[in-house]
Amino acid sequence: MTPTKPRDLLAIGLVVGLLANLLVRLTYGSLPAFPLLAGATFGVLAVAEAVAGYLFRARIRHEPGTRPVQPLVAARAVLVAKASSVAGAVLAGCWLGLLSYTAPRAADITAAADDTASAAVGLVCALALVGAALWLEHCLRAPDDPADGPDPAP
Repeated sequence: MTPTKPRDLLAIGLVVGLLANLLVRLTYGSLPAFPLLAGATFGVLAVAEAVAGYLFRARIRHEPGTRPVQPLVAARAVLVAKASSVAGAVLAGCWLGLLSYTAPRAADITAAADDTASAAVGLVCALALVGAALWLEHCLRAPDDPADGPDPAP
């Protein structure tokens, strides 16, 4: 399994952002208001994954007072990290699409001002989830993982 590449997540986020912006342009008048903390759930997930990364890192490095990580547990955690990074990129694109539509209209339309704040909170939390997922994935690498060192000669 190869590490997740940030450029792939960026591409996913930008494509989804463009599609979300187009969808918002077509349907904004019929959409309900977005709650301010609609995207905060991803912030909570980001904190949980960052803490898990820190704990797994200590266990994988065999620091004193820690138990070794079972291979199946590590594999499941990597799966969660990969899925979270993609989900965070998709949601960041959605919030970016909404934000790019509402921010220029925030001074003129009250609903757009409220939705701009919601989109900003959602975008920050989704980006935090992407960062935490990448951190968790990085922490789950084996100490002798070739991805951590220089590339061998061909």
